[in-house]
Order: sequence, then structure tokens, then C-alpha cells
Amino acid sequence: MRFKFFPHTADIKFRSYGETLEEAFENSAYALFSSICEDKVKEKKNVKISVSGNDLSSLLYNFLEELLFLVDSKDFLLSKIKGLKINKKSFKLNCEATGDSGKNYEVYSHIKAVTYNEMFIRKVKDKWIIQIVLDV
Repeated sequence: MRFKFFPHTADIKFRSYGETLEEAFENSAYALFSSICEDKVKEKKNVKISVSGNDLSSLLYNFLEELLFLVDSKDFLLSKIKGLKINKKSFKLNCEATGDSGKNYEVYSHIKAVTYNEMFIRKVKDKWIIQIVLDV
């Protein structure tokens, strides 16, 4: 299971999962975009993403906010994340996002922001679990 949505009074709440921290971050991105558009997005455009943070939570927040910025500023919808690498010592993330213009798809939700509300990143046994609440 990549991600799972949970009930929330006014916002969107999900947990993403991964065998590695990188996979859990990727699956958070897929959950974010699945909240915006249910269509299968084609791989037509490539965008390089490089973000940093002060810790893992701020790195995750900055990563997802960068993806939201691409939606709002470039009308970019995500199809796939490639080559995501996290430096756990310097809290830097690099990857390539592929996707397409949002005008080619039915967008049914506008995400205002990622929040720190109820956010966590945990390693449980041999899996990573991330929880996020999105402001809609």
C-alpha cells in the first residue's frame, strides 16, 4: 500500500508508507496529487526539484510545498517521481518530477497548503510511515 486517506473534519489527511524514507516521501507526493486529480497523468514534462530543511519534517514540508508551487505557478500535475535522494545529515532532497499540464485533466480539489498539524515521520520496525494533513 502506497498511501491511505483518513477522515478529517475539514481538511485532507493521509498516511504514506515506504520500505525506505525516500519511498515514503515519494508516496506522500503521490497522495498529494491523488487529492488533486484522479486521472492518470501523462509523462510529458520534466522538472528538477531540489529542497532543503532543518530536519526531516521541514524537508518533507518543503518538498510537498514545492510540488504545490508547481501546481499553482506552472499548472503542473505529477505523474512520477524519479531518482529521489535524501541526505539525512544535511536534510537535502533532490529528484526529478515528470508530469503534464493541468489543463489537460479534470482537477477536482485545490490544496491551499501542507500543514504541520498532526504531521509525523516514523520508522516502525522495517517500514517508514508519514502522516500529513493538507489545508483545502
